[in-house]
Amino acid sequence: QVHLVESGGGLVQAGGSLRLACAASGRDLSSYAMGWFRQAPGKDREFIAATRWIGSSVWEGDVMKGRFTISRDNAANMVFLHLTNLEPEDTAVYYCAAKRVLPTASSSWNYWGQGSQVTVSS
Repeated sequence: QVHLVESGGGLVQAGGSLRLACAASGRDLSSYAMGWFRQAPGKDREFIAATRWIGSSVWEGDVMKGRFTISRDNAANMVFLHLTNLEPEDTAVYYCAAKRVLPTASSSWNYWGQGSQVTVSS
């Protein structure tokens, strides 16, 4: 069981920045990949980026567009999503997720946080 709690969302003006944080707890965290997704009103949930606790692998979705960065703090079991140069179109609920990758990869993301609202005003 993995428990995920997001924080750091809020209201920001276009062009501004935010840092989202995901606190992970549970057993065998190193067996999981950690990802960020977002879902805007009326739209499907979309993949932003993912990383693993071990190594330097990072997977990026199209939405990254060079404006977002994923990072982690292994000692604190925290994963971050740095959002820069935000646009009103980035308004969405941002979710942290965990997917088991060891010993075998899960076909879907296993655990989700409650989500953090990001609202970008024009």
